[in-house]
Amino acid sequence: MAKEKVAVVTGSSSGIGLLTAVELALNGYRVVATMRNLESRGRLEEAAHKAGVRDRLDLRRLDITEFERASLERIHMPAEIVMRHRLPHFQHLFSGGGYAAGYYSYMWSEVLDADAFEAFTETGNAFDPATARRLRDWIYGAGNLRDPAEAYQAFRGRLPAVDALLKKRGLDRAAIEPVNS
Repeated sequence: MAKEKVAVVTGSSSGIGLLTAVELALNGYRVVATMRNLESRGRLEEAAHKAGVRDRLDLRRLDITEFERASLERIHMPAEIVMRHRLPHFQHLFSGGGYAAGYYSYMWSEVLDADAFEAFTETGNAFDPATARRLRDWIYGAGNLRDPAEAYQAFRGRLPAVDALLKKRGLDRAAIEPVNS
């Protein structure tokens, strides 16, 4: 019996959370879509209905600050011990474009790094001279003479893919194997 794929998406009432919830549902996931205020669910429900996936969404109220407060209360955390890294401290990642755009560029750099190194791995030699020459000629030594996508394609024979980074982080099988099998 095949297990159903389930994803939990926070902040799904708008923006990237909304888009992620609908996209996951379109790709066969049962989506637990969470938001602080269920009265804000209108846009998500409308988008899911238009995409024909409303039946794949389970809408839930989730307020991280409330969750944090209840968790600390449950363990009797003394008020004198303050949280150093609270869950809401990470809102800067997704509120506004500046930080998220910068973080995306770091992530994209990691994708390029892992994918380029995979070219060496595929040869069986981390110091393969032919691959090193292509990397030097098309990437490192090319400057801004051509479109970056064209240069990478000339080096690698294709555009960059995220697979090597997922493999490097041990996540290559996570998307297809259930955690509790």
